[in-house]
Amino acid sequence: MSVRYDKIISTLDIGSSKVCAMITGVDEAGGLHVLGTGQRESKGVVRGCISDMQLAELSVRHAVEQAERIAGINIDRVWIGMSAGGLDSLLSPVEIDLGGDRIEQADVDDLLTAGRDNIDTRGKVVLHVSPTLYALDGNGGVSNPLGLHADRLGVEIHAVLADPSPVRNLDMTARASHLGVDAIVASPVASGLACLTAEERELGVALVEMGAAITNVSVFIGGMLAGLVTLNHGAADITDEIASVFGIRRAEAERLKCFHGSALTSPRDHQESLDTGAPGEAGASERPKITRAQLNAIIRQRIDIMITEIGKALRDMGFSSPGKHHVVLTGGGAELRGLADHMQASLGRIVRVGRPTELQGLPEAHSGPAFATMAGLALYAHSNPSDLRLGLQGTDSANKNANKGVVARIMQAIRENF
Repeated sequence: MSVRYDKIISTLDIGSSKVCAMITGVDEAGGLHVLGTGQRESKGVVRGCISDMQLAELSVRHAVEQAERIAGINIDRVWIGMSAGGLDSLLSPVEIDLGGDRIEQADVDDLLTAGRDNIDTRGKVVLHVSPTLYALDGNGGVSNPLGLHADRLGVEIHAVLADPSPVRNLDMTARASHLGVDAIVASPVASGLACLTAEERELGVALVEMGAAITNVSVFIGGMLAGLVTLNHGAADITDEIASVFGIRRAEAERLKCFHGSALTSPRDHQESLDTGAPGEAGASERPKITRAQLNAIIRQRIDIMITEIGKALRDMGFSSPGKHHVVLTGGGAELRGLADHMQASLGRIVRVGRPTELQGLPEAHSGPAFATMAGLALYAHSNPSDLRLGLQGTDSANKNANKGVVARIMQAIRENF
């Protein structure tokens, strides 16, 4: 008996090393089922941004076609993840006077509208806008102010911004592949849904997405993304360092890193020698051998630089008390052996590897941390996201479809849930 799906959700993650597409179906009970996935090498993408639209378009087409063949259906719209392009996060406080009156829905509506209009986009495109917890007379932590009395009602509006050109290039690449764009979603928002529990997002947690060329460091608290820093370093920089030091091709450096590399060291590493040539390759036996200790020393050197920058990013976002909150590591770089343990020792915090959950039928090959954004996009789309971008200057046309009625939806959600 075939399963009936009430809705089809298609997602697209255009990264620096790979392009992934996924088609999911929503069953009558609201569950998400993976119907098909596709993956191709990413071409025409540098540090997460489109650098050659024709090459990027071909990668997108091939990944989508593979997912369509497996799913047995064709798609014409996608939700796209964005991992670079000047991603930025800001909090904009706003407050209105009530004169001690009882707080009505109209007061909350006026506050949210004032908060939305108070955001300084600084010439950037707004990807997400949402309210944090409310404050009554300066006392925060209020989730539902309706029916309470206060002289002043305040809230901090959180916005995720991006540079206009990278957003439009993503949109144009998808449309060149004959795909409409439902929305462009910041990858930390998507990955946070895929890898973090609701309790973690509420109590406070840091998410480190280590991709091939970009590492996004984000902080969640109060159930939402509260800070974001993008670092122009990734797992591919480790590969390049290995290739440069040992004078080998990138492909061989990647093989050594994935199969033999580790962020942890052992005395036995000095006793194990590794071939720098591919097995069966002409002249491979003549290539110099290296020890595992030499390989891991290069990896550790680059990793330590990245961890230092990650720690500084966390401190800059106020995530500074050692041991108070833990870190979740995801992205393709998280698959490096021993990285989570080494990062835990360096940062003085509990670090775990985050993998996508809550998706039925996700292939084992696509269930690792490298595919967190792809899976999170489906979860984000399924959550019927609502924000306050409607009417906000700086909202790009790529996200207009996701903006229709968002103010009405967020007001309705407040009424229904509180």
